[in-house]
Amino acid sequence: MPKQNTKPTDYPQAVIQQIELLAQNIVVARKRRKETQAQWANRLGVSQPTMARIERGDPSVAMASYVMCMWLINPGASLADLIAPQLDTMALEREVAKIRLQGVRKHHSAVGVAPAMGVGSARTAKGLAALMNAVAPEGSPK
Repeated sequence: MPKQNTKPTDYPQAVIQQIELLAQNIVVARKRRKETQAQWANRLGVSQPTMARIERGDPSVAMASYVMCMWLINPGASLADLIAPQLDTMALEREVAKIRLQGVRKHHSAVGVAPAMGVGSARTAKGLAALMNAVAPEGSPK
């Protein structure tokens, strides 16, 4: 098994908190089903001590083990949907800004004027805000 480059103690606190919350939810789901750690460990193909580490929120446990727990709880849910490219607003904002800046440059070069960065930046920001509000998926924050 390859050595981990980042020690779990070096992870951002927000990441540690999310893993701990995930672990708490796994414990609740297992207990609501009245099943033991050993039963879940058997289903996951891990040892009972590894299952206990999952339930403690140990960030060094393999991601696949956490994903398997989530799948046991809700096989219809898709973890990948949480980070689907169409929901990556930061990347979308950058792409739109780049396209808008290219359009401003083309317009100014066509009329023989150097682009004014202040005007282009203001237009980009205003247009981007309007675009993001128009294309935000239903249920997502605008």
